[in-house]
Amino acid sequence: MKLESVAGRTVLVTGAAMGLGKLFATTAVRERAAAVVLWDINEAALKETAAELTELGGTVHHHVVDVSSQEAIAEAAAAVRAEVGDIDILVNNAGIVRGNQYFWETTNRADIEKTMAINSLAPMWITLEFLPAMVASKSPSRVLNIASSAGLVSNPRMSVYAASKWAALGWSDSVRIELEQAGHEHVKVTTVCPTYIDTGMFDGAKGFWFTPILKQDVVVETSWAQMKAGTPLLVLPWTSRLNKALSGLLPIRARDLFLNTVGVYRSMDHFTGRKEI
Repeated sequence: MKLESVAGRTVLVTGAAMGLGKLFATTAVRERAAAVVLWDINEAALKETAAELTELGGTVHHHVVDVSSQEAIAEAAAAVRAEVGDIDILVNNAGIVRGNQYFWETTNRADIEKTMAINSLAPMWITLEFLPAMVASKSPSRVLNIASSAGLVSNPRMSVYAASKWAALGWSDSVRIELEQAGHEHVKVTTVCPTYIDTGMFDGAKGFWFTPILKQDVVVETSWAQMKAGTPLLVLPWTSRLNKALSGLLPIRARDLFLNTVGVYRSMDHFTGRKEI
């Protein structure tokens, strides 16, 4: 089923206080969503964003949620259902990145668990809270999962992040196929795999051949349109699709030589990232 807009629909966005999440939520408000639910762990930024979107005319609900906790997700989801009912559009956007070191140099081992919990497990737990009602509703519903091009090719100095996004991509696209196989064509899952975006999360990372740092408004606009269209997979930009295709065709050593030559394997050498909350 085609979805022209989210007007009259209920939208939930994770990681909604800033960056891509804030832009997704803003887009939902501008399309006159019936309610927009914001989840984020940053309480101060979340309240500020909620106030801004309310001023734009949106009906906004916000919850401080640590999505690395399954219990926190379940509690927040129950609160959402009590406040606004079922969710029609779910945007799994929350994510973290740790990098600029080789795996064996990891000093804070808790970062491994946290990265997997937020980037891989959280979308699963959150979707499991809302997907059954989407299936039962028989009306057009969408799940938009923000993965990464790091889930398409291997990349040094971000091995755990890459692992988390490989997991997210494999899970997300498998759920899409499950829905199609079960005949629930009204629910569409879109997985987005962008390269580095100018949100601050990847400060210090370098673009590579013909692949500059992506503009977040372009990523959101494109992802939103493809989500409504029910597109299964969106890889941004075209060079990332090329890298994936060549990686699948070339022998491993030739693949490594190619990706190292175009700069992929050196792109995290000077990564600093956003300051932790």
